[in-house]
Amino acid sequence: MTKIKKEKTATDEEAGATEKSYQDLVANINPIANPLASRKLSKKLYKCVKKAAKLKQIRRGVKEVQKFINKGETGIVVLAGDTLPIDVYCHLPVMCEDRNLPYAFIPSKVDLGSSAGSKRPTCVIMIKPHDEYKEAYDECMEEVCALPKPI
Repeated sequence: MTKIKKEKTATDEEAGATEKSYQDLVANINPIANPLASRKLSKKLYKCVKKAAKLKQIRRGVKEVQKFINKGETGIVVLAGDTLPIDVYCHLPVMCEDRNLPYAFIPSKVDLGSSAGSKRPTCVIMIKPHDEYKEAYDECMEEVCALPKPI
């Protein structure tokens, strides 16, 4: 009983292409996802999250991020715009504004989770500053701070 490998054809590759474009992802975001990062900033944030995850300098998940925001930890808060129900994390932007923490929404929780090195989608990540990726962190910090805040 051996397994027979099935050769990939052109139709299989097209069907297996689950990669969605930025516009497709933006179409599925929820109403509170403001300020939304541009495609360019989203890529920079994913790269920064990836670097921080290698050095274990991230906080992942609503409960953990909320706990460390309350403790006064600093960093960039990255929220996924396609999380439903909204009630799960709608209080975090207010907490960030109260403590002057920069935050931005990105279109996909699946991409956010995978950039953090997990197979599980993640709706919130806090990137802590570190010397190893200081340039990428500072660049992301500038651009996230420059995003227009919601009223």
